[in-house]
Amino acid sequence: MRGFLTDRCPESKKLNTTAMEKTDMIYGTRAVIEAIHAGKEIEKVMIQSGLSNDLIKELITLAREKQVPYTFVPAEKLKRLSSKNHQGVICLLSSVSYASLENIIDKAFSEGREPFLLMLDRVTDVRNFGAIARTAECAGVDGIVIGEKGSAPVTSDAMKTSAGALNYLPVCREKDLKKTIKLLRDSGIRVIACTEKAAKNIYDIEIAGPVALIMGSEEDGIDNALLRDADELAKIPMKGKIGSLNVSVAAGIAIYEILRRRV
Repeated sequence: MRGFLTDRCPESKKLNTTAMEKTDMIYGTRAVIEAIHAGKEIEKVMIQSGLSNDLIKELITLAREKQVPYTFVPAEKLKRLSSKNHQGVICLLSSVSYASLENIIDKAFSEGREPFLLMLDRVTDVRNFGAIARTAECAGVDGIVIGEKGSAPVTSDAMKTSAGALNYLPVCREKDLKKTIKLLRDSGIRVIACTEKAAKNIYDIEIAGPVALIMGSEEDGIDNALLRDADELAKIPMKGKIGSLNVSVAAGIAIYEILRRRV
C-alpha cells in the first residue's frame, strides 16, 4: 500500500508451491468437477485460456451454479503452479470453511458483545494474511472479511503462518465488499478505513461500539469506493524516512489500538 502500508514480499511468488501441490490443489477437469460435486471448500478454479471443450463447458456451468470462483489464466501460470498433467485446469482448495458474516454479527450481539471485524481489501500475500489472522485472533477479532477476487488464498501456507489462528478465527468471503460495508453499517457497525489518505491519526479518532476495520492492498491501498463508504478514515503516523509499513504490522498497530479502547 502506498504511503504507510505494504504487503510486498519478494519471496511470495515462489512460496511453497511444492507443498501446495501436495495438499492444496486438485488437477484435471473431471477431478475438479467431482470436487465441486463433493462440496469441497474451494478458493478458486483456474482454467487455461482458450479451452472450450464440452468438459470445460460443464465445469464452468457447474462453477456458476455452485458459486465457485473461477478464472481464465495463461498456460504459463498453470505450468508455474504445477508440472503435473493438469489438462488445463487446477483447483486451489481452501484450508478453512468460509463463515456467514451475518451469523458472526448475530452471534456477537446475542452474546452481549460489540462485534469487532476486520476487512482486508485485496491483501494478496499469503504470509501477510496469516500473520494478520494471528494478530486478529489474539486480539479477539470476531472475523475476517475478504473479497472473492484479488485476495490471498486461504491455503495451508496461510494456516501455518497464522500459527493455527485460522482454526479459531472465522473467515468470510464476500463477492462485493461495497455491499458488505452497507451490511455492516445497517447492522450498527462503524466502519473505519486505515489509510494514508486520512487527515486524522488513528490515535485521535473516536472508537466506540461495534467496529469494522478495513486494511488495504499492497499496491493501491483501500479502493476509493470503499473509502467513500467508510464512516471514518484514520492513518498511522509516520516519523521516519521510509514511507511504508508492512500491512501485517500496520494491521497489528490498528487492531490493538481499537482493542486498547475497548478494554
